[in-house]
Amino acid sequence: MPVKRQPSDSSCRQKAAEPRRAPRWWAVALTVAGMLLAVLAAGTPASAAAGAGAAPEPLYLLGIPVDFILFGLTLLGVALFHHHTLYVSLTGLAVITAYKLAFTGFKFGAGLGGLAGHMVHEWVVLANLFCLLMGFALLSRHFEESKVPEVMPAVLPDDWKGGFVLLLLIFILSGFLDNIAAALIGGTVARHVFKGRVGIGYLAAIVAASNAGGAGSVVGDTTTTMMWIDGISPLKVAEAYLPAFAAFLVFAVPAAIAQDRFQPIVRDAPEHLQIDWARLGIVAAILVAAVSANVFANLRYPELLDKLPVIGLAVWVVLIATSVIRRPDWSIMPETFKGTIFLLGLVTCASMMPVEKLPPPSWPSSLSLGFISAVFDNIPLTALALKQGGYDWGMLAYCVGFGGSMIWFGSSAGVAISNMYPEARSVGLWLRHGWYIPVAYVIGFFTMLALLGWHPDHHH
Repeated sequence: MPVKRQPSDSSCRQKAAEPRRAPRWWAVALTVAGMLLAVLAAGTPASAAAGAGAAPEPLYLLGIPVDFILFGLTLLGVALFHHHTLYVSLTGLAVITAYKLAFTGFKFGAGLGGLAGHMVHEWVVLANLFCLLMGFALLSRHFEESKVPEVMPAVLPDDWKGGFVLLLLIFILSGFLDNIAAALIGGTVARHVFKGRVGIGYLAAIVAASNAGGAGSVVGDTTTTMMWIDGISPLKVAEAYLPAFAAFLVFAVPAAIAQDRFQPIVRDAPEHLQIDWARLGIVAAILVAAVSANVFANLRYPELLDKLPVIGLAVWVVLIATSVIRRPDWSIMPETFKGTIFLLGLVTCASMMPVEKLPPPSWPSSLSLGFISAVFDNIPLTALALKQGGYDWGMLAYCVGFGGSMIWFGSSAGVAISNMYPEARSVGLWLRHGWYIPVAYVIGFFTMLALLGWHPDHHH
């Protein structure tokens, strides 16, 4: 007769020490309650019953459009209920959509027709994000199973300098790769060289390094690619590397030192490792396909970028074609899918906000856009800035590219890292352990302002 195994004292203590999570329905209920109170406090607009075809006026509460208040409450729900972010994000999207259907309409009209027009306009961005986040998660697993991350301890220096060099490699990689891929590769290497114990502050630094490295390259970030498509010179965008590198030096050193104190780097690589060159080749093929599709579409068929998710499709074509050589680890897809849908929910919410006009172009407004990018998707912000014109494009590339690093869901790279390390899904812990990211952002910005000044492009 088998003996029933009793839990050990240590496992009991571990369970007792685990914080109790708020039930999922509480997170949803409190988010909905706050949103409904905001709508009711604003009141029903008199123009809602105006003549047919007349666009209703937006609701305001304390001079703020209710759209922004609802989105702010969604972000607050994400911060407070970071164990249930997917449900809070989808709840916020449902409430904001219902509010706009009932009261204000959308950019492309009122009612279901306006909603359909809005989604037709946004579907390419959403599809590209979906394909890239899901595809690059498989890429990072291919990279991990190639055994290259296990060789890295023999390459990286000992003590805190090893963590610093790893962040520098991520910075460099992101200049010619998508920042999502650079962050995931960095996160995969960090998992091995730090024995799986990666501090949240260092995770924030990985995201910041990937965003900083792509800020000055027209193939390193979606926002800089948009500038290139719109006729901005790549040399002008490259000026963003000055503040980006200054910011990198500010956050990389304390992040590496803090990680070394939390978990020192592995001193020696395991012996008799055999690198799986086939998997490494698949990783290279996926990255080459993503970059090539981006560059080719920009140079030859830029109109395709508004009609099809070209980059994301290129990644999946290579993934499927090479699956006969090495099978991807499909088991990670369910969890990756949850994180991806969470981000798409927030991006869709942000796209519905009435941000039809930005402040007049100036260096203070550019600085503020970086902080806004931490909570709003930087893609529509960049599109508005290009439409408005008159910005210093190198400065704007740095602000919208690096600013999203300040909060974990402020950039696609941050969401990708949080899929790999779920403990990073806490705004409070991200800000507490990654305090040097906003400090680095401000120092990098004023370094650029002092050395290069503010040079608006009045002709664009």
